[in-house]
Amino acid sequence: MLLSTPVEHIDFKSFDARPIIKGMGKMSFTSRDLSRAADIFNALLQDKNATSILTLAGSTSAGGCMDIYTDMVRHNMVDVIVATGASIVDMDFFEALGFRHYQADGQVDDRELRDLYIDRIYDTYIDEEDLQAVDRTIFEIANSLEPRPYSSREFIWEMGKWLTKNAKKKGSLVQTAYEQGVPIFCPAFTDSSAGFGLVLHQKKNPKKYLSIDSVADFRELTDIKIAAGTTGLLMVGGGVPKNFTQDTVVCAEILGHPDVEMHKYAVQITVADVRDGACSSSTLKEACSWGKVDVAQEQMVFAEAGSVLPLLASDAYHRGHWKKRGRKNWAKLFK
Repeated sequence: MLLSTPVEHIDFKSFDARPIIKGMGKMSFTSRDLSRAADIFNALLQDKNATSILTLAGSTSAGGCMDIYTDMVRHNMVDVIVATGASIVDMDFFEALGFRHYQADGQVDDRELRDLYIDRIYDTYIDEEDLQAVDRTIFEIANSLEPRPYSSREFIWEMGKWLTKNAKKKGSLVQTAYEQGVPIFCPAFTDSSAGFGLVLHQKKNPKKYLSIDSVADFRELTDIKIAAGTTGLLMVGGGVPKNFTQDTVVCAEILGHPDVEMHKYAVQITVADVRDGACSSSTLKEACSWGKVDVAQEQMVFAEAGSVLPLLASDAYHRGHWKKRGRKNWAKLFK
């Protein structure tokens, strides 16, 4: 049976990574980079004026890091999230509906998987019929709302509200963020399972339908940047979430706020190669030339995020600076 071994999400609270991170600081290469990244993230949490922004790209949520992100919100380490639609819908909301991701076992034949209606993310399986149930749920939520343009933040807020009454797995990222006042933005929201549900919604309601306004996303996230002042970034992967979040500094300037400071703290965990000039792999120092990120407290960590993020999160949890932070509750900005 191919769908027999569920992915188990790691609990960073169950172990104390502080000695490992401290020891890595005395090493070289990626180990020392990770240790410095942990110090920068903890400096962000210590800064009571700073807003912590988490950006997510890639498939770490499906691969076992899902509870890391939820617990970081629950324990006040994250104030805003910018993510791919897949991270939020296909992975987190998917599991909130009671479905699971599964470990692949050895070599596989993708033609056989297609015949069995099993989707593959590297060494992880998803049941396509379960994923289509997500499409239908998004369709139902959309049908229940007023037909008008919504930012992705607004629609995801409605998803979180829906989960408070209907979730089969409690404590998902979408639900926890809703309950803690942490806004989630997906600037490419329809590039996910949500897109299929929203297309079906528009097809069934050709004259009065809901739509996603990505410009509103940009404006709302920029409004947070302007109101927050000091900000720090923890970026897992790159892609649209990375650039979208960094661009808020430039957008604020365009809107007549030239005094808005660059993101003060920044950590990026990525395996992307810098040599092709692509945005996902652009270094944080490079971002400074665009007026997006200050270089005083920035660190690139070139590693697969699932192998280093649990250590960084555990270190921050056990250092405990999150206990003294006041909740930002940026969701209130839009009420």
